[in-house]
Amino acid sequence: MRPLHPIDLIFLSLEKRQQPMHVGGLFLFQIPDNAPATFIQELVRDIRTSKSIPIPPFNNYLNGLFWDEDQQFDLDHHFRHIALPKPGRIRELLTYISQEHSALIDRAKPLWTCHIIEGIEGNRFAMYFKIHHAMVDGIAGMRLVEKSLSHDPQGKSIVPPWCVEGPRAKRLKAPKVSRIKGVLSTLKGQLESTPRVIYELSQTVLKDMGRNPDYVSSFQAPSSILNQRVSASRRFAAQSFEFERLRRISKALGVTINDIVLAICSGALREYLISQDALPKKPLIAMVPASVRSDDSDVSNRITMILANLGTHKEDPLERLKIVRRSVLNAKERFKRMNANQILNYSAFVYGAAGLNIASGLMPKRQAFNLVISNVPGPQEPLYWNGARLEALYPASIVLDGQALNITMTSYLDKLEVGLTACRNSLPKMQNLLTHLEDEIQRFERIVDGGKTPKLAAVS
Repeated sequence: MRPLHPIDLIFLSLEKRQQPMHVGGLFLFQIPDNAPATFIQELVRDIRTSKSIPIPPFNNYLNGLFWDEDQQFDLDHHFRHIALPKPGRIRELLTYISQEHSALIDRAKPLWTCHIIEGIEGNRFAMYFKIHHAMVDGIAGMRLVEKSLSHDPQGKSIVPPWCVEGPRAKRLKAPKVSRIKGVLSTLKGQLESTPRVIYELSQTVLKDMGRNPDYVSSFQAPSSILNQRVSASRRFAAQSFEFERLRRISKALGVTINDIVLAICSGALREYLISQDALPKKPLIAMVPASVRSDDSDVSNRITMILANLGTHKEDPLERLKIVRRSVLNAKERFKRMNANQILNYSAFVYGAAGLNIASGLMPKRQAFNLVISNVPGPQEPLYWNGARLEALYPASIVLDGQALNITMTSYLDKLEVGLTACRNSLPKMQNLLTHLEDEIQRFERIVDGGKTPKLAAVS
């Protein structure tokens, strides 16, 4: 039995019927050409008959304010095998994921489920895995994925993802005295961070909030259709984009990939809101999660956030890019002066009121940010599962009252994998954002190909 981390407790406290707090991933696999017709059935059989034992956190369930080991672990509750109705198009697959991502996870059991989905056109199958955010953040989730799959296309050993032991599981088996030392060390780090945090807070109040035009406060996000109370229904949409296109644009303009990603999202959101006759006069503000994880752990949460001005009030994409870049740089420069504990404590002070508003739901239209845009680094080498090559992986995330849209991206090989999660009832035709993302990439490509645009590296 081990106590809940405070951040994990927050994710659990935020959950309600219309606000599930799990994250997920859709993994699309190509069945090997020489595989037998019974490939999927054999894969499922091997998983069901595996003698491997579930390891933490997959065998942990909630027991008050503690994680306890489930002595009655029931694989059938967590693992499901389904087949799409023909013709098994991606559209039907995304519809299924949307429905499953809307459903709460049973808190009486370990907080995860895994679905094997067969019958997808192109001789493919999928795995959809969802797990409560109290167990993992984006970086931790990606590490769980990488350790569960193989780099060997000939590898045939089937160990279920919930049985693959990693560094975190080994640490949880450490003697109790070691854990107590770890808690004391954490408390010491928090206390030692206080002077620096107080200094940075004073700089924020005296300098940034008063005179820095690039400082994004937690009070300037405009009201928009993105900021409504949400229903329990979700819509999930996904698409892959060639990473080389983004690299070429970022290199030509002298900015980072993340700058370009945010600018492209800005343009897509602007076009979507215009199509809904709902573009605010003031720029949208995005919350961009940033990992402060400094170890090799693969569960729990170690994240802070950056508020990025998306410049959606500007028609010119280069103007929007400049605004995005300056606002992000301002936050990054501050965080460079702090260690992980200092960053977390600073964020707690600055964004505490915003978090309380989200938790209470008192003012859903008055949020510190309009949406979450997250970009999680992913595997750079091809991955396989029992010889089946992973073609794509699409992240699915959380929406909240007042936060009806989440854009989460990850990289895999030479692609940017984009997953959009939204409240189905609040945002009509949300999937059109994928078309707008492509349009915005093409817009920047035309700018770059024109050859008359100076690099933006000197922007300050």
